[in-house]
Amino acid sequence: MARRRLNVARAWRPLGGLLGPAADDASQSLGALALAASTSLVTGFTFASMTDALERFPGLLLFIPAAIGLRGNVFGPLGSRLSTAIRAGTFAWSSKPDSLLGQNVIGAMASSLGAAVGLAAVAQGVALWIRDGTTSAIGIADFVVVSVFGGTMASLVVLGITLGLAVASARFGWDLDNVTAPLVSASGDFVTLPAVVLSTLVIRRGALTVVLAVVFGVVALATVGLIYRSSLSLSRRIVQESLPILIMAGAMSLVAGVVLERSIDRLLTYSVLLVMLPGYLSISGALGGILSSRLSTKLHLGLIRPGLLPSGDARSDIRVTFALAIPIFVLLAVLAGTVGVAAGRTSPGLLQLIAVVLTGGLVATTFVAAIAYYGTMLVVRFGLDPDSHGIPVVSASLDVVGALTMVGALVVWGVT
Repeated sequence: MARRRLNVARAWRPLGGLLGPAADDASQSLGALALAASTSLVTGFTFASMTDALERFPGLLLFIPAAIGLRGNVFGPLGSRLSTAIRAGTFAWSSKPDSLLGQNVIGAMASSLGAAVGLAAVAQGVALWIRDGTTSAIGIADFVVVSVFGGTMASLVVLGITLGLAVASARFGWDLDNVTAPLVSASGDFVTLPAVVLSTLVIRRGALTVVLAVVFGVVALATVGLIYRSSLSLSRRIVQESLPILIMAGAMSLVAGVVLERSIDRLLTYSVLLVMLPGYLSISGALGGILSSRLSTKLHLGLIRPGLLPSGDARSDIRVTFALAIPIFVLLAVLAGTVGVAAGRTSPGLLQLIAVVLTGGLVATTFVAAIAYYGTMLVVRFGLDPDSHGIPVVSASLDVVGALTMVGALVVWGVT
């Protein structure tokens, strides 16, 4: 009888029958992903309501995936580093700047500021390129204001959420690797879009915008410079290792923005797709972030070793990623389809929406597994910290792959 109750309990746990010992990790991740999918609808409705702003400010659409992605690329690695510290027993709550927590926070915020300025410069170049060198797109000062002003407001909120997750993880015994990526991605989406909308109030304002851009740029560069000259060795290492990968990741996310901008007519035909899009991109990146975080922690703890083919624990984590992808993409499609239609958004139909999301999502998840594993192994091969590099590499790649798989799935299923 006791054995029977045990078997029933195991079967009841989400995905327990498929994943065995990994079921507890899967349960935590599935709950976090489901919450992220649900909250992404708020982001999606915000995005769908931005059509007037997107028309008034050409170039803004291509910048949005990069602006959203930067939050996850900064604070996802922060959560991953704190997760490693918790697992290694070195995490302690401290407000001292030279403590492990203090240096991580300082390094993350300085990286966010520096990358925001670099991203604005790259965005300006891409905007001019796709518009054949015309000046119709918003200018460099506008991009700097949106990137730094909007990004800083969002960063403060996401920082608080990340630290709250770390404290809760240490207190309640959660595995931070299982929840950081989806919840940080969701909160980044949730707060970044409104912050971007708010920042548009002070762009294209002539001298005011230019002055603000100069001030923001000087403050950001001075902050990075001070970190380089400070005695905070961990903060300095975080900034040195993070800035290049953050700017590269942002550039890749801009490519996703280009894909979306050139597919805007197709997306506007069924506006429920705009509601669903932030969640689709976020979940794709979150799945990769979970996998990358778990691989990074296990590498630090010596549980897996770099190799051409995944070892036992790495294979288990990859299997969990696919098992999570199927229900969570179906859930996203159902939520977006039902809530979107109830709110008056046009839709191709729920079944076709599920087919599009599941097809594109599974293709994206295949890329997730490959990029997360081999990207993390490559970072280790070069002697860099996988906690600081794994999530940005995966997230940026998935922005591009996510946009392409979404558009490709629409074509495959004839949604035009």
